[in-house]
Order: sequence, then C-alpha cells, then structure tokens
Amino acid sequence: MIAYRKLVSMKSDGSENDIESDIERSLKQLQQVNSQMQTWVSSGGSEVLSHTLTRHMEILQDLTQEFYRLRSSLRVKQQHASLLDLRDFDRAKFDVEEASDSADQALLREQAAINRSTGQMDNVISQAQATLGSLMTQRSTFGGITSKISNVSSRLPTINHVLSSIRRKKSMDTIILSLVASVCAFLIFIYWLSK
Repeated sequence: MIAYRKLVSMKSDGSENDIESDIERSLKQLQQVNSQMQTWVSSGGSEVLSHTLTRHMEILQDLTQEFYRLRSSLRVKQQHASLLDLRDFDRAKFDVEEASDSADQALLREQAAINRSTGQMDNVISQAQATLGSLMTQRSTFGGITSKISNVSSRLPTINHVLSSIRRKKSMDTIILSLVASVCAFLIFIYWLSK
C-alpha cells in the first residue's frame, strides 16, 4: 500500500498494474481470513475472538477504502496527463489533491486511534467482568462459611461465647473507626473553610 501511495504521488511508469493486482490479491486473502474467523466465531467462539474479528473487518474496510481512493486518484492523474499530453506530472498542480490526501490520512489515523481505544476499553471491561465473577464466587464462599460457623456456635456454647466476643470487638472497632473518620472529615471541613 505504501509503494502504491508513492507511485500515485509520483510519475506513473506502468508498474501500477502489478502493484494493484498484488494489493487486490492481498485484500481478497484478508477477506477470506475474515470469513474463516466469522465461521469460528459463529460456531461458538469466545468474546475475545469476536472483538478481534470486528477489528480485522474494520482494518479490511479501511485498507479497501484507501486502495480505491488511491486508485481513483491515480486514474484522475493519468487522465489529466493524457488530456494535456504531459510527460511528467507537475507536482505543483497537484498540491490541492495532496492536501486532501493528507486530510484523509489524518482522518484514517484518527479512526485507527479510536479503534485502538475501543479495543483497550473492551479489554478493561472483560477484565472487570472477570473480577466481578471472582468477587461473586468469594461472596458465596464467605456466606457459606458464615452459615457453617453459626451452626457450630449453636451446637457448642463455648464457641458461641468466643464468637459473640469477636462480634462485640468487631462492632467496637467499627464504631471507633467511624468516629475517627468523622473527626477527620470535620477537621478537613474546618480547614477548608478557614482558607
């Protein structure tokens, strides 16, 4: 694609047909790979494969659009040269077109950056979902432990006494911690008002 872009910006020497056929062949191969990935995803592939497939399809679409844009630009230049019977392209005459090419390239770069950001967000979301699943598992495990401890405490009065002492200590710690946090918040508020 880079060689073809250079060829479009320079004088045409007739080698564009070979490069065009190579690019078209590569785009068809990429389309076939995407089709195979589509069958894997539709037959029960994971969510990661689905996101990868989406990304590859976007890349194929971007490359195809850029190829067709460059090819039409080359055809316009060739027609212009044949109409005016020019042997060399005058680069000064095509500055306006190159400016639009650079604007298109800037838009393509921006779209690629947005796609990368979207992929990163998808990764973060999948990690958060995995973390949520593990936290739910831990919650159910601790809930089971609490019910087992209450069963044991009802059977053995000595353990019940120890557990009630632990609960009192825990509630006392909670009260002390909330008092300290309240005092700190109050002091910060007074400090903020004094500024």
